[in-house]
Amino acid sequence: MTEQGAKRIAVVGASSGLGRCIGTGLAQRGAKVALLARRKDLLDSAAEEAGEGTVVAECDVTDEASVESAFEQVVSELGGLDGIVYSTGMGILKKLEDLEPADWQKVFATNVIGANQVTRAALPHLQESDGVAIFLSSMSASLTSPWPGLGSYTVTKAAMDKLVDAWRNEYPKVGFTRVTVGECGGGEGDATSQFTTDWDKDLAGELFPIWTERGLIDFNLMNVEHLIDAVNSVLNVGATASIPMIAVTPRRAI
Repeated sequence: MTEQGAKRIAVVGASSGLGRCIGTGLAQRGAKVALLARRKDLLDSAAEEAGEGTVVAECDVTDEASVESAFEQVVSELGGLDGIVYSTGMGILKKLEDLEPADWQKVFATNVIGANQVTRAALPHLQESDGVAIFLSSMSASLTSPWPGLGSYTVTKAAMDKLVDAWRNEYPKVGFTRVTVGECGGGEGDATSQFTTDWDKDLAGELFPIWTERGLIDFNLMNVEHLIDAVNSVLNVGATASIPMIAVTPRRAI
C-alpha cells in the first residue's frame, strides 16, 4: 500500500536476485516503485508480488537508448523520481590469465558504464527532488581480498565505487551512497541470485576449496530483509544527510 508523498524509487536489475528482493521489499514498505531490467516476463511477476501501482520498464543498462527510454517512462508513470537503486552486477568466472579483452569489456559495460548511464538518465530528476542514488557494491572490492577467479568482478566493482565517489563530488545536492553487501543468496524462486548461472562448474569446483580456505566464504548468509531495511532507511533519510557508504554483512561469531 502506498500513500500520498511516498518515495518514488527506480530499482535497476529488479528481475531476480537482490534487485528483485529490494524492489518488491521497498514496495511492501510503502514506496512507489519502478522495476527495471531486461527480462519483461520476470519483471511482470515481480510487479505482481510488489503490488498494485508498480511500474515495469524494460531496460538494458549496456544500451544508452534503452536506459534513456526506460527512465522517460518511469518518470512519467511515477510522476518524478526520489531515488534509484543500482543492483545490476555481473561477474565472469575466469582466472585473470584467461580473461580476453571482450570479457573485460562485457563486465565493465554492466558494472561501471551501465551504472554511469543510469545515473546520467536519473540525475536531472534526482537533482529536482534532492534525491538519493544507491549502488550495490561487494565486500571483495573493499573489505576482503579479491576472490581468485573473480578478478574482473572485483576490479569493476572497485571502479564503480570510485565512480560513485566522483559523482558525489560533482553533484553534492544528490545523496550518493554505495552499499557494500555481504554474502546473500537473495530470496526464493525468481528472487534467488542468478549470479553464478553461467559459471564454469569445473572451475568453480577447483576454486571453491581456495575460497573456503582463505575465509572468503563461510556459509554464513545475510538475511536479505536486513539489506532491504538498510536501503529503505537511506532512501528515507534522503540527500539531507551525507551517507557515503554503509556495509550490510552477515553477523559473525566472535
